[in-house]
Amino acid sequence: MKSIQRSRDGERVTARTIAEPILFLLPFIVGLVTFTIYPFVNVFLISFKENYNVLNGTFAKLGLKNYQEVITDPNFLNGLGNTAKYALIVVPIATVLSIIISTLLNKSIKLKSFFQTCFFLPMVTSITAIGLVWKWLFNFDYGLINYFLKLLGGNGINWLNDPRYNLAALIIYGVWSMIPFTTILILAGFQNVNPQYYTAARADGAREGKIFFRITLPLLAPTIGLTLIINMISASKVFSELFPLFNGKPGSAYSLYTVVYYLYDAFYSKWKLGRAAACAVVLFLIVLAMTMIQLFIQRKWKNY
Repeated sequence: MKSIQRSRDGERVTARTIAEPILFLLPFIVGLVTFTIYPFVNVFLISFKENYNVLNGTFAKLGLKNYQEVITDPNFLNGLGNTAKYALIVVPIATVLSIIISTLLNKSIKLKSFFQTCFFLPMVTSITAIGLVWKWLFNFDYGLINYFLKLLGGNGINWLNDPRYNLAALIIYGVWSMIPFTTILILAGFQNVNPQYYTAARADGAREGKIFFRITLPLLAPTIGLTLIINMISASKVFSELFPLFNGKPGSAYSLYTVVYYLYDAFYSKWKLGRAAACAVVLFLIVLAMTMIQLFIQRKWKNY
């Protein structure tokens, strides 16, 4: 007599009970394989194909020539340096400002909803439209930033046409565009802080500054760590901010290459698909290493 196969909760296991969850997951699995796993594996393989021709899929041989060309190309090294400077400056500044803004928005203040809307509005606005506004703000002749600099007795800065100030303009724009999303994440972290901690601390006579550094920041550590990882990954892929500011070019005199712009230039302008794929793999490895380092630091950071 055949035994009836049952699951742990006592439900009878049949072909239907197995097929139903598979069918529900099938669209997701197909999308994951088609748009994530296959492109990732394909890019990795193309990066080793020397003189790869995308039209007929032919290549000379498998080797490391594409990687050698990438890591020795001055434009890539320039892009790597600019990307590192951008990420290491923008992410900390945006995180600190977001913590301050989130702390203020988390309190009961007048016009709280209005200020929240003002800070979150850039998230639902086209990045191209925002970039064009910032291009006007940075304009040397009639930009609002130079207007205030001159009003304070300073001289106007040629933000967009002088290579010395191109990165500074990109950083200012990057900090502004990163603050809304970071603020949302940190505000969500505030909701997980038990108000009883604050009540007990105030009952013991603790000042607001001590409460912030001894209670709020330690309890926000997981959220801050998450925002740092997400923002570092996002900053490492800086690309779309360049187009509206510099008319689709990597800064004036091509001095502001980033890693992703180098990839774009190799792929769409020069049709060097093997080199572009190698650049993508190198960027992936760099971002992966940075993420692992941040996760390690985050584990050591926890003190509660």
